[in-house]
Amino acid sequence: MKRIIVLPAYNAVKTLEKTVISIPKDSFDRVILVDDASKDGTYELAVKLGLDATRHQENRGYGANQKTCYSRALEAGAEIIVMLHPDYQYEPDVIPFMTGIIEKDICDIMLGNRIRTRAEALKGGMPVYKYLSNRFLTMAENLAAGQNLGEWHSGLRAYSRRALESLNWRDNSDDFVFDAQLLLEAAFRGLRIGDIPVPAKYLDDASSISFSRSVKYGLSTLLAVAEYGVNKTGLVRTRRYRKAKG
Repeated sequence: MKRIIVLPAYNAVKTLEKTVISIPKDSFDRVILVDDASKDGTYELAVKLGLDATRHQENRGYGANQKTCYSRALEAGAEIIVMLHPDYQYEPDVIPFMTGIIEKDICDIMLGNRIRTRAEALKGGMPVYKYLSNRFLTMAENLAAGQNLGEWHSGLRAYSRRALESLNWRDNSDDFVFDAQLLLEAAFRGLRIGDIPVPAKYLDDASSISFSRSVKYGLSTLLAVAEYGVNKTGLVRTRRYRKAKG
């Protein structure tokens, strides 16, 4: 199956090369990078590294970056799409296992779970407030959607082509809540979502959203959970939960 890795990048020049080098060579057929109008030379480095790189002329947001990533991967004939943050936080060695589970038709979507244990997550450098918010939001999302995932907020994900084509991700937010909206819709449509432990590390060179943006993200995620809930009742059908166009 054709496997394409997509890298949604923004100001990732300090970590991009380390991320790309760490990806197992036999785990992909192509790597596509979308640069969201970085100001640090990320796009130029991607070209130098020989990646299939595209650049937004203006900063559109994390969700909009992923929309371009997935559109390009599907157009290129990908049968499995792996989304990896190019911040060198996730250990890409698990990618072949994630894609293998999809290839075996066990799951439609796979996530890398950074929080196997609290001690491991904190030892890896995850800030305490991010750990606590991740636990709270993941619990709320699992309860609402009937899932049992270790975390819903991973920057390492794998999707089958069928999964992406069955979801209305183009209607999702252009901001960070894009990920939660996509997974909630996937759960709504009965797609099989799994996860696998992935070692994670927080580095000084890696980009990170501020505390205020984190608060906004948390509130947006809870609104996405509420949207899922009202659609699940059948009394309301918002645009994102209508039949996907494919």
